Amino acid sequence: MPRVPVNGIRLHYEEAGRGAPLVFVHEFAGEAQSWHLQVRFFARRYRAIVFNARGYPPSDVPTADAAYSQDHAVEDIRGLLDALGIDKAHVCGLSMGGYATLHFGIRHPARALSLVVAGCGYGSVAADRAQFKRDVAATAQRFLTEPMATLADVYCQGPTRVQFRDKDPKGWQEFHDLFAAQSALGHGLTMRGVQLARPSVYELEADLERLTVPTLIVTGDEDDPCLEPGIFLKRRIRTSGLVVIPKAGHTINLEEPEAFNRAVLDFLTAVESGRWGPRNPASQTGSAILPSDKRDHRV
Repeated sequence: MPRVPVNGIRLHYEEAGRGAPLVFVHEFAGEAQSWHLQVRFFARRYRAIVFNARGYPPSDVPTADAAYSQDHAVEDIRGLLDALGIDKAHVCGLSMGGYATLHFGIRHPARALSLVVAGCGYGSVAADRAQFKRDVAATAQRFLTEPMATLADVYCQGPTRVQFRDKDPKGWQEFHDLFAAQSALGHGLTMRGVQLARPSVYELEADLERLTVPTLIVTGDEDDPCLEPGIFLKRRIRTSGLVVIPKAGHTINLEEPEAFNRAVLDFLTAVESGRWGPRNPASQTGSAILPSDKRDHRV
C-alpha cells in the first residue's frame, strides 16, 4: 500500500495507466476509491492518480487542529506532485477536493495543465453563510463525539445525496460503506479546520479574474448550494467552461459517471489540442443583441 511523505505526513496514493498525469482530489465524504469509475476510464489514456487526504486512513491522521486547513489541502496536492516527480498535471477535484483544486490553480498555476472544479461552492452564498457555519460546527462536533457509522447514515442521506440513492441504491450503499469505514477524528478535524474556516468563493473574485489555467466547472442541477457559485466561477474565470448535469446532486462523479467522464474527457481533449482558450470579450458587450464596435477581440 504505497505512501509518500508530504509536508510532514504520509499520504496514501494509487495510480494506473500511462500518459499525462491526471490527479483526482476527493470530497469530504469520499476517499481515493471514490474515483474508481474515473480511474478505470481515464487510465486508458492518462496516468490516473488518486490519494487519500490527510485525516483519511491509510493516510496519516494528525491529531492537532492546526494540521488541517485549506492551505494544507492545497499544499498536499503540490507535495504529492513533488514526491512523484511530476512537474505539471491535470487536476480534478470534487466538493472539498474541488475547493482544493481551485486554490491549487490560483496558488500554483505553473503546476497545473488544467483544472476540473466540480461541486464547488457549498457555504459560499452570503444569505446561507451563517446557517452553513452553524451546521458545519455542529456536525464537526458530532464527528468528534459519535461513531462514524452513525454520522454516515446522516451525512449520506443529505438533500444533495438522495439523488444518488434514488438512482443507484447499490452504488450509494458502496459510497456509504466507504464513508462509514473512515476516521471520525479525521473527519471532525477536517470539517473544523477546512470547511468551517475556508473562504467563500465570492471572496476569491480578484484571484479568479487573474486565473488563466484552463478550467472546467461541473455541477449537478439539484446541487443547490453549488449552482450559484458555479455560475459565479464561470463568469470570473475567463478560461472556464460550465457543465450542469441534469437531475443530479452532489456526488456527480459516481451518480452520473458517464456524463461526468465524457465532459471531462472532452475538456481534456480540447485543452491538449490547444482549443480551450479564453472567452472572446466580444461576447460581453453589455447588450443581449448589439456587437461591440470591434468585431473580433479574440486572443
